[in-house]
Amino acid sequence: MRKRDLAVAAVEALEALYPDAVCSLTYTDAFQLLVATRLSAQCTDARVNQVTPALFDRFPDAESMAAADVGEVEELIKSCGLFKTKARDLIEIGKKITADFGGRVPDTIEELTTLSGVGRKTANLVCGDIYGKPAVVCDTHFIRLCNRLGLVKTKDPIKVEREMIKLLPPEKSSDFCHRAVLFGRDICTARKTFCERCPINGICPSSNIK
Repeated sequence: MRKRDLAVAAVEALEALYPDAVCSLTYTDAFQLLVATRLSAQCTDARVNQVTPALFDRFPDAESMAAADVGEVEELIKSCGLFKTKARDLIEIGKKITADFGGRVPDTIEELTTLSGVGRKTANLVCGDIYGKPAVVCDTHFIRLCNRLGLVKTKDPIKVEREMIKLLPPEKSSDFCHRAVLFGRDICTARKTFCERCPINGICPSSNIK
């Protein structure tokens, strides 16, 4: 099976398995998703979702975050870990969005990655979930799945992103990444593969179902 056909088959299988897959972070707009994703580094989404209501109530947009006191931000996000670095990044993000982008979160990978602490994974998430653009969010689950399917032979996130953007249907690429996270937690885990429950075991070269 060609890689593109295999990718499409995987998209369809996971779409059927997780029809309502969405980002597990709670947000209402682009700025909130950007902030929540920055906070999620080395922290669970569940913990971030506990922290952000108070944070967004106090600093709902880029302009208010730009004027924030770093100590207050640190206190609000302290339980997320790495809170000093994250607090500085959030304030710098607010300042740059306000000064350079008129208060609007930019909609390109190139512009988003100029923001403090924002890498391609976060930028792709914002582009896909907020702006509806083709996007590939390369988290550990997605990278593992793509390698086990034989779609890529690298764990380098940038190389995986470049390869998979060529193989995935553009309109479904962002949602597929969300589904890959659920799939990677439920079935195709890092420690063990539950191939007997996998909807794509018949086409997966790594399947132990013979």
